[in-house]
Amino acid sequence: MKLNNTSTALSDAQEELDTIQVPTSGELPVPMTNDYLFRALLQENNKVLCELIRDLLHLDENTTVEAEIQNPIILGESVTDKTFILDILIRLNNSALVNLEMQVINEKNWVERSLAYLCRNFDGLKTGENYLQSSPVYQIGFLNFTLFEDAPEFYASYKLLNEKNHREYSDKLQIKVLDLTQIKLATNEDKLHKLDYWAKLFKATSWEEINMLTENKPIINDAAKTVVKLTAEERIRMQCEAREDFLKTQNDVHYYYNTKLAEKDAALQEKNAALQEKDAELQEKDALIAELQRQLSEKK
Repeated sequence: MKLNNTSTALSDAQEELDTIQVPTSGELPVPMTNDYLFRALLQENNKVLCELIRDLLHLDENTTVEAEIQNPIILGESVTDKTFILDILIRLNNSALVNLEMQVINEKNWVERSLAYLCRNFDGLKTGENYLQSSPVYQIGFLNFTLFEDAPEFYASYKLLNEKNHREYSDKLQIKVLDLTQIKLATNEDKLHKLDYWAKLFKATSWEEINMLTENKPIINDAAKTVVKLTAEERIRMQCEAREDFLKTQNDVHYYYNTKLAEKDAALQEKNAALQEKDAELQEKDALIAELQRQLSEKK
């Protein structure tokens, strides 16, 4: 009965989407990198969520994917302390856990933060369960910045490996990073799974950009219709706008802090250079005095 109810709900939702028209032009009411909109889209449209996960995990298109969000929020309600970090925890095919998050500001802590999410979700065994029953956990970050500037990559995967021979220790802990700023570095494998299309969707700022993607990736049309529906609801749009204001403020704070820090570093380097120059002058004078004292001693 539960499956029938779920199937009926999905069918009704699809029928509602079919009646929605996606604008052909104009700016998006909310940027697709908005973490509240990102969460709302994937919570509202399970079909989009399932296909996104299938592509991110490089699963065959014929693979059945069932995704159930473990930490749903009531869309339109204010973001509280509990939902301030808008990550999405998903149970995949009643087994693996997948944690998704959109991060637009580089707070310089993503490595530690992603590890915290990963370990927290992995350590979920109940009393009496065997360690072998632990589910695989994937932490996937959509970053609007480059994590490692010295080694930029569009889609990177990390797992536990032996340092010497690279033997895999376990595949139950995996971290993946999709860099929205490095789409040009997408590999053939990334393109095979249309990850570049997903990245272009989340980087889009206009309806024209989104409509151009739907020809080769039809699910994006469903995503676009869902965005139209969500942003038409005042309470949800207001939450998106509130998050956008917050993110802009945070970005300004980080910019101010980094600018001031850079200015202080430059001033400190200038002072150090001046001190080194004075030290060199003093050493030269000391050498001259020593030479004069030597010559005076010889005359005596």
